Amino acid sequence: MKKITTMITVLILFALQSKSQILQPVKWSYAAKKTSATEAVVFIKATIDAGWHVYSQFVKDGGPVKTTIDFTPSNTFAMVGKATEPQPIIRMEKAFGMEVGFFENSVIFQQKIKLKARQVTVSGKLEYMTCNDQKCLPPDDIDFSIPVK
Repeated sequence: MKKITTMITVLILFALQSKSQILQPVKWSYAAKKTSATEAVVFIKATIDAGWHVYSQFVKDGGPVKTTIDFTPSNTFAMVGKATEPQPIIRMEKAFGMEVGFFENSVIFQQKIKLKARQVTVSGKLEYMTCNDQKCLPPDDIDFSIPVK
């Protein structure tokens, strides 16, 4: 009887532990590729769990938190234009009362840079919001650092 009580207690604790884990439906990865001796492209990729989505960089005010990529200024590179993204899925979202653009499964944001040095590391902060059809998670901030080789 003591073994059964111990086993039930362990199972209950295990169940509570797995319920309290932080939900992270988006995984971010980074890369850079030189396109010439003086230019490169930085890639920021979101891999999104099934049923979830992240929002475009171009969501209008009053909607969900848009994806924002802030690059830390540096003397070793210069930004060329703004970060680009593929065509998002656009849908009316009742929760926000407006049409919004978002991405499912995965998305790659790209930023062209002009190189001013041999050794370049692009760093910055990424803010994004993740939702599914039932709920939205609080916006999240992630620091990144991408070596350009």
